[in-house]
Amino acid sequence: MLDIIKESWPWYVAGPLIGLTVPILLILGNKSFGISSSLRHICAACVPGNINFFKYDWRRESWNLFFVLGIFFGGMISAYFLVNPGEIIVNPKLKAELAGYGITDYSNLVPTQLMNFKNLLTLKGFLTMVVGGFLVGFGTRYAGGCTSGHAIMGLSNLQWPSLVATICFMIGGFFVANVVLPIILSL
Repeated sequence: MLDIIKESWPWYVAGPLIGLTVPILLILGNKSFGISSSLRHICAACVPGNINFFKYDWRRESWNLFFVLGIFFGGMISAYFLVNPGEIIVNPKLKAELAGYGITDYSNLVPTQLMNFKNLLTLKGFLTMVVGGFLVGFGTRYAGGCTSGHAIMGLSNLQWPSLVATICFMIGGFFVANVVLPIILSL
């Protein structure tokens, strides 16, 4: 059983399991799925300032903090105890392309040759980690939610803004992965 958990699950298993969170959350407590809103709840609980954006009853949404903590600790448990000791399987064509950018280590889910503290002080590292992180955070706030909130929960509820946001997420992702990232990686 442990071997099955350690392997990658196919889309037709993982997708429906993720999709089932929507009806479960709605049935159990009329709650909506989304991760980015938890940062607002944490700030509302911890920031004692007089900021209108944080003036709401964050305690009503505290379940979301437990949900995110569960995701965090689940990730920690899987990273330490359920890790597959083999090399990450990457398509040979992608391996060849990444080798051209100096990325050849597939021992982790995130390429250590790209994401490390030493690389943070380079232009490539600054652009991918700091600027990219800022743009993800800004886009999440601008869109009124993250990809999980819009693409999983919002589309399931047939919300027009979620459809628009998801289309924009996908277009932006394709553009960055195919146009912007190759430019950054070649720096």
